[in-house]
Amino acid sequence: MLVELSAVLLLFALLMYLALDGTDSGVGMLLYSFDQPQERQWMVHSLLPLWDANETWLVLLAGGMLALFPPLYSLLLQTLKVPLFLFLLALFLRGLALAYRGQPGETGRRWLDRLLMVSSLLAAFLPGWMSGLMLVSRPPSGIVIDFSLVPLLCGLGLVAVDLLLGCCWLCWRIGEPVVERARALAMLWWVVTLACFIAVLLLEPALWQQSWQRWPGKVLLSLLPALWLLQLLTLWREAMVALLMITLVQTGVVVAALACGLYPWLLPWQLEMHQQASSPVTQGFVVTGLLIVLPLTLLYHSWAFWVFKRQPQAAQRSP
Repeated sequence: MLVELSAVLLLFALLMYLALDGTDSGVGMLLYSFDQPQERQWMVHSLLPLWDANETWLVLLAGGMLALFPPLYSLLLQTLKVPLFLFLLALFLRGLALAYRGQPGETGRRWLDRLLMVSSLLAAFLPGWMSGLMLVSRPPSGIVIDFSLVPLLCGLGLVAVDLLLGCCWLCWRIGEPVVERARALAMLWWVVTLACFIAVLLLEPALWQQSWQRWPGKVLLSLLPALWLLQLLTLWREAMVALLMITLVQTGVVVAALACGLYPWLLPWQLEMHQQASSPVTQGFVVTGLLIVLPLTLLYHSWAFWVFKRQPQAAQRSP
């Protein structure tokens, strides 16, 4: 039971990172979809108070994996060291572009905008691509780095999800000046997200079929068509905040359904959860710490969203 609780806590940290950092990456990738300098300034200002705290969930995920499932951590670090380095570099460059965008002149600002867009694209694509590499792994190969179709579709799918989240975020946090353009782009990226999901489902059905054999997975997978229809309905009704919430729920349902199909494996049919877990003493100590730290981190994020909920609107009124 302790091993399952450890896995659930790490899964929760992963979901929080995907949900919170996805909007940051989405807004960064959308920067050049808006032509006016003032619009770009509002977009960056909507992220500045919150972006740096989102990586906290990534730190908790990596540290928890090292302590709770060290063989998995070791395998990922050995096999995926280059894409992991590029991913962390992209996060660093995105933060640099956000933090220093207001300092240089117009030429420097344009270069930082380009850096923000490219680094956001890499920060969105690489986790999806690496997840695809892990999910299609077959024994006894471990994790093989290649450019096969399914991992690339996973990377493209996560990029599309983040862009959809970014469009919803802009409608919510900025409003009227960008809402028309953001709604049109949201429809495009919703279509791309759906196409990538269907393609991955058809090309790599094993985990989905395994998930369907268990009642939690059956419930989760049954929810997905309803969530797709709800997304389409909210797009049609132009309810972008509701679309943001539904997309976040949908992301959680997809990840939970995959986890249900993956159980009890950490890596499909190669690393078994109970065999690769650390000692019960270590598990108990780390899980106790996570049960304290995770709610505190969640409370901090909720407080930060509340404090800065009016910041973009205030930026619009500023001269």
